[in-house]
Amino acid sequence: MSGPGTRDWRPRWGTAARLATFVALMLAVIIGLALFGLLRTFRAQSDASTTRSLVVELQAFRDALGTRPAGQRLATFSESYLRTRVLTNGESLAIVLPNGSLIGSTGSRPVLTSSTVKAWSQTPPTRGVSTKLTTGDNSYLVTAVPLVAGSRNVATVVGAADLESVHEDLGRVRNLAIGEALIALAAAVGGSYFMLRRLLGRVGRITDTASDIAAGALDRRLHDPNDTDEVGRLAATFDVMADKLSAAMSAQRRLLSDVSHQLRTPLTVARGHLEVLERTGAEDPAQVRETVDLVVDEIDHMKALVEQLLMLGHALEPDFLATEPVDLRSFCQDLIETTRVIAPRQWELSDVPDLVLEVDAAKLRGALLNLIDNAVHATANGDVVGLSVAAGVDGSITLSVDDSGPGIPPERRHLVLQRFARPGAADGDGSGLGLAIAQAVARAHGGELVIGESPYGGARVSMVLPCAS
Repeated sequence: MSGPGTRDWRPRWGTAARLATFVALMLAVIIGLALFGLLRTFRAQSDASTTRSLVVELQAFRDALGTRPAGQRLATFSESYLRTRVLTNGESLAIVLPNGSLIGSTGSRPVLTSSTVKAWSQTPPTRGVSTKLTTGDNSYLVTAVPLVAGSRNVATVVGAADLESVHEDLGRVRNLAIGEALIALAAAVGGSYFMLRRLLGRVGRITDTASDIAAGALDRRLHDPNDTDEVGRLAATFDVMADKLSAAMSAQRRLLSDVSHQLRTPLTVARGHLEVLERTGAEDPAQVRETVDLVVDEIDHMKALVEQLLMLGHALEPDFLATEPVDLRSFCQDLIETTRVIAPRQWELSDVPDLVLEVDAAKLRGALLNLIDNAVHATANGDVVGLSVAAGVDGSITLSVDDSGPGIPPERRHLVLQRFARPGAADGDGSGLGLAIAQAVARAHGGELVIGESPYGGARVSMVLPCAS
């Protein structure tokens, strides 16, 4: 019985130990079956070899019988043959006569005294017989064939081989095979356990690192040097995921910091004017109207800022884009016609390739309008603002907004892509999110936002989209 305060003393095996035990059991079964088959085959081959040797001896006796002198009795010939015949160690030869006489070679007494051989003197076998006999502590492999003269059975020739040497050989083979099997089993299980411990140790590092990251240590990484195997690739992918997670968390913290900073100013302005109005009184309608207008402007500014921040937040979602086939030429012509009324500029549109893009038309249009609005704010009346489209050899499409304004110095181009950054802005309007939104839209399409120099002398901001079809 155990409770919350009771320590569980049951042994707990790790995954490596359980898998190694499973491997050991499987190998033990396989090796056991292999040993059983090996020993069975060895015994059968030994019996077959012994039987062949006995058959050779029986055939030699029958061949010698054909040279028996005329008139010599079978018993006399058999005794003479068995005295002079040299048999293989452990083998013996016996002649069973129908009258019950048993004539045997040296070492054949245990076989001659067996009930089976004695029975053959009364009922001789009609064909060759091979069997095993056990007398006392010894086992014998016995082969008997009838000796026929005409149609009469005149004797039974019995060959016997002591199986003690065979059993000794079988025991040596069994012990050797079991020893080798145990060594192989120990090596296989030990190697499996070592490899599993090493492998699962790396998996454990991944688990511990994931736990640390979940606890807030976003700088933890695996840095597994073995990145060629499956676990190494898993560790490398984990590090990439952790880098992206850390970058996302850092970006979120920066966003919250930037948002709080950007919203604090209009809120402070609105609150200050309302407090002034409260102290001075509300008798002057003009002052009340001025304060209301200012507060409404600040609220509108915060509303626009929140909407742009929501756009940036949605850009990280997988379903941010709703793509559809868009005719590039019509899209650009409509866009430039719409922007002509924004400000008195010299609007230019280059030749547009006759292509169809698979894009989110609304978001792409909004991103380009942000770029055009920045170009308008960077120029004066009569300056040039142009939209150009170029097709790359790799199938990409580059949509560029050019202006003849002061341009953006190279050392500041990476700054203008940051949220709320407005280095070199010509006026005090804007939130500093236009380029960040355009970059998010470009990256959502698989492209990038690039800042360079315009042929008109100002800035060129290009959206490179690898989505031409």
